[in-house]
Amino acid sequence: MRKSYILLLSLLGLLSCSNNSNNSEYVLNYDIVTPYTNADTWTAYNAFNDNLLDKVTHIYKKDTSTSDGANTKSNLGAIWTQATYWNMAMNAYKRAVKEGDAAKQTQYKQLVDDIFEGSKNHYVNFNWHDQNFENGWFIYDDIMWWTISTANAYALFKDEKYLDLADESFCRVWYGSYSLKDRGSYDSVNGGMFWKWNNSDPADKSDHAKMACINFPTVVAAMNLYNGISPSDTKHQKDDTIGFDGNGNYPRWHSRDTYLKNAKDIYAWAVDNLFDKSTGNVADSRTDNSVDWTATIYNQATFIGASCLLYKATGDNTYLTNAVTAATYATKTMSAPYDILPFKDGEEQGIYTAIFAQYMALLVYDCGQTQFLPWIQRTINYGWNNRDKRNLTGKDYTKAPGSNTSCYDASGIPALMVLFPSDK
Repeated sequence: MRKSYILLLSLLGLLSCSNNSNNSEYVLNYDIVTPYTNADTWTAYNAFNDNLLDKVTHIYKKDTSTSDGANTKSNLGAIWTQATYWNMAMNAYKRAVKEGDAAKQTQYKQLVDDIFEGSKNHYVNFNWHDQNFENGWFIYDDIMWWTISTANAYALFKDEKYLDLADESFCRVWYGSYSLKDRGSYDSVNGGMFWKWNNSDPADKSDHAKMACINFPTVVAAMNLYNGISPSDTKHQKDDTIGFDGNGNYPRWHSRDTYLKNAKDIYAWAVDNLFDKSTGNVADSRTDNSVDWTATIYNQATFIGASCLLYKATGDNTYLTNAVTAATYATKTMSAPYDILPFKDGEEQGIYTAIFAQYMALLVYDCGQTQFLPWIQRTINYGWNNRDKRNLTGKDYTKAPGSNTSCYDASGIPALMVLFPSDK
């Protein structure tokens, strides 16, 4: 029998209630809404693609009002979010394999290929040194999200083209660009990763910020590479010394062992500077000596993912303790008053749940922390029960989305459903 908690309800739905900071009595009756089924998962994910994946360019459109053939920055989902949508397709393929459904395996493998080719064609052939404003690269974390996904693709399909892209994008962020001559994201003196590169105005200090959204994704990317590369891979026995364009200051890949070292080093800095071990709050950023402790679900997510991946690789329980503490903060503090995943206003913030799904699955299934599963299922149930006639969901899971639904807002519930099978 599922664990039940106490929450004030009305016949029409949940009522708002004050947040108990001690989290001692807070929670819910998990059976208040109809549970989703495994068949619902495919309905939700296919609806997301039918309404928001451009049938011409195979890139996700900004919203459902955008016509197919979208090819400008203004009418497409943000460049960094496309990598997460690609991860969703890979997760759908893996789910189809697990279910033994050959037709779905073919369908979603084709989807994985289509999204990759569409993104490659649009985003300057994945030339990480092209900062074309319309469809190029201009912030470190935009690249690192793609490093995560290309490393995932290599681990899943063992296609060398994905490993080459993951290697090169990671090192481009770490060291900077051989052509643009930015100083790279990694701070070799003080530790941590800068968020923004600056190769034009030395007086501009905006690149001093070290954001959670580059530090923890860097750990995840490094660990994905470490896990995906075989120990017998001769190329990855040592770091590249030739470098981009023959410049040894800008290596094209790290050794497998160096990726693990990179992950441990950045994680250690980021835990000391961006994580409150007593509460589980992951900070947004550190700028010089000032810390912004604003918590967001996607930063909690990548911290959880980084912690789980290091725990699995090392067996060090400190990493697992950190992951559980951060997940508990998300469930008991950030999820009040409804005890479902929260949302914030802001155009791109609807995708935070899709990112959270990726790393909570690691914590729940790979690390055995199933105490979080009822809360995740509750979020899915609320979102799915508030779907619209198109079978789309929004980022506020207590109500149906508006008629013009963004790719960000519609992604969260399908991403959760693909990774968290129903009991039915």
